[in-house]
Amino acid sequence: MATLIITEKSSQAKDLRAALGDRYGRILPAEGHLLRLAEPDEVNPDWKRWSPTLLKPDGLYPTRPDSGGNKTAKLAAIKAALKGCDQVILATDCDREGQLIGQEILEHLGFRGRVQRALFTAQDPKTIRDAFAKLKPNNELRPLYEAAVARQQADQIFNLSLTRTATKTLLAPGTSGVIGIGRVKTPTLSIVCLRELEIRNFKPEDYFEVVATATAAGGSFLMRHAPPPKDRIKDRARAEAIARAADGHGGPLSVTVEDRRQAPPKLYDLPALQKTCGQRWGWTADRTLEVAQELYDGEGKKLITYPRAEARYLSENQIADVPAIAGALTRLRGFAHLDLSRPVIRRGKSGHFCDKALEGVSHHAIVPNVNVLDDLESRLNRLTDDEKRLYALICRSYLAAVMPDYEYRQTTVLMNVPVEGKPVVFRAVGRIPLKLGWKAAFGSAETDGKPDEKEEEQTLPPLADGEPARLSDPRVEAKRTQAPPRYNEGTLVDAMQNAWRFVEDPALRDRLKEAKGIGTPATRAEIIKGLRRQNLLGADGKWLVPTPAGLQLFETLRGAAPTLVDPGTTALWEMRLDEVIVGRADFRSVIDGIADEAGRLIGVLVGNQGPAVDLGVRGGPIRAGRGAGRRRSTSPRAAGTTPRPRTRKVAVAAVGVDGEAPKTPRRSRKAKAAPEVPDSMSPVADAAPPAPAAPPSGARRKAPTDKMVAFARSLADRKGVELPNTVLQDFDSCRQFLDQHAR
Repeated sequence: MATLIITEKSSQAKDLRAALGDRYGRILPAEGHLLRLAEPDEVNPDWKRWSPTLLKPDGLYPTRPDSGGNKTAKLAAIKAALKGCDQVILATDCDREGQLIGQEILEHLGFRGRVQRALFTAQDPKTIRDAFAKLKPNNELRPLYEAAVARQQADQIFNLSLTRTATKTLLAPGTSGVIGIGRVKTPTLSIVCLRELEIRNFKPEDYFEVVATATAAGGSFLMRHAPPPKDRIKDRARAEAIARAADGHGGPLSVTVEDRRQAPPKLYDLPALQKTCGQRWGWTADRTLEVAQELYDGEGKKLITYPRAEARYLSENQIADVPAIAGALTRLRGFAHLDLSRPVIRRGKSGHFCDKALEGVSHHAIVPNVNVLDDLESRLNRLTDDEKRLYALICRSYLAAVMPDYEYRQTTVLMNVPVEGKPVVFRAVGRIPLKLGWKAAFGSAETDGKPDEKEEEQTLPPLADGEPARLSDPRVEAKRTQAPPRYNEGTLVDAMQNAWRFVEDPALRDRLKEAKGIGTPATRAEIIKGLRRQNLLGADGKWLVPTPAGLQLFETLRGAAPTLVDPGTTALWEMRLDEVIVGRADFRSVIDGIADEAGRLIGVLVGNQGPAVDLGVRGGPIRAGRGAGRRRSTSPRAAGTTPRPRTRKVAVAAVGVDGEAPKTPRRSRKAKAAPEVPDSMSPVADAAPPAPAAPPSGARRKAPTDKMVAFARSLADRKGVELPNTVLQDFDSCRQFLDQHAR
């Protein structure tokens, strides 16, 4: 009996070959999704022209071979191999999307032989061999596949239908571009807009704290009266009265000494890594993923495990790797000072090795690759500075995870000062490190594992409970509340993962927490890039800010169709998909229900009477050719891309379906698409374009369109600016005028 094993990606196939040889059969990799859903116009030619229409076929959208990357060749290889096979083993990722990636190939090619399923969350040889020793009949996972199909089909119908509707009904006359609507994209825009409005509406408040010097037998130290936020001192006279009462006050100290310990922080998944790199080095989410991907599968590197991780745990059988990894890393100069002669293994959800925490998860935490330790030095010599920096961070995280707790002694000192007959508490806190433990792995490069207290620490003299002390030199410190910070790409990725915080309904909050937020580790950076390309988000240094168009769209949708900006929509979908997985709902009925909701929202947008959205892009009408409704494009000019300037008619690029996008490995450097050239119409361009200039003498002028001239005249009238004659006569001058004043 000939058997074919299908993996999700080439690295998986390589690991399986190393672990299994040819014992179970031939191993061939996919490249994420080898298939795409048919485009709307491939199903119904009438859908080629964009209009406010529900793009739902009578049945399901059929699948078509995808042509991105090396997909065509890989699908052809699998198709040829299936002709001589009686059995297939699917060894794709064990989550919902992984099941879809493998099974949709067999469905598309009409394979009717026996199909089994290998399920594993780590790719070390032992885990792989154990998984293949316990193969499951693939039909047991049919509900998981149907839930994935429902998610995929629903995203296609919902996102494309509403993107076309919003573009046709909300876009300002005389402007071009695409108003992309998505189950993940639009709530992400909402998160940034809500923070921006919170900052703009923030009213700072002054408050006061009182600090005094306490003198005891062993020495002097500072004590502070700083009530919690709800009890802050807003009246300076009150603070000065407390300071007067404290001056010269003597009394007993209440001294509490506690020995405390703190476990190391969790290992990194991709969102945590993106957040850390954004805060520490100012990297974008996409930059972090790019560097991590190069460490994972760069030629001659392969130093870390799969970077698109969605868990911060390792499987329990990876405990066996600890001595080898710790030993190899501590032979490196940067970690040679660390003592890992007796690694500490922490199991369970409060630790780092936990099988239960990995149930239903495809990829464990990002850690050093145990399989390349023999020639570690030579591989490190191939790294760029950024790659070395990121690899060191991942290594420190791993080493810290298997080092002892940080132990410290905390002394808390309290003194009551009577003010108008009531005690006012002055407080001081001192900490003395007893054992650095895991903190030695980070040194000065502190990570996110810190004691809970936010108050200032100091070195305290020897103190005994009940001993007397006297306060002197009191002073009132004026402080002011601060607005919350804007998001950078790393903190926005973290907010997307923890989008349950923006949902009020307890059940939806819990389900969104289980789903790990909106989007996936593999798609969140691309969602942010898409919002920036579409000119809905811009940048102020490292901070993300909504553009005027982004805020306008958010306000319009929040008023007319709040479902579209609510992260809880994803939680509702997940609940419906859960019903499919447990057999309480038919996947087609779930698709129909979501399509009905999309139809309702189309009606809402069509009837919207609010202001039109100006994306700041001038151009001709949208032409919906092939690609206008694609599920996912590998082109850099994907969903929501604003058209290039100097183009009078704009063909809209593929509008990708966000959410759980098809997983595709990073293309090699040789195949990397050329980056977009920044221009004055880019959403990240802050400088105003130059004033229109007359063309060189003798140059042949290209006249602007009637719509451009009409729009220029209306802008000039509305803003009270002079309209140069060149704007009425020259296409480029008119375009520059529109760029300058339509903001």
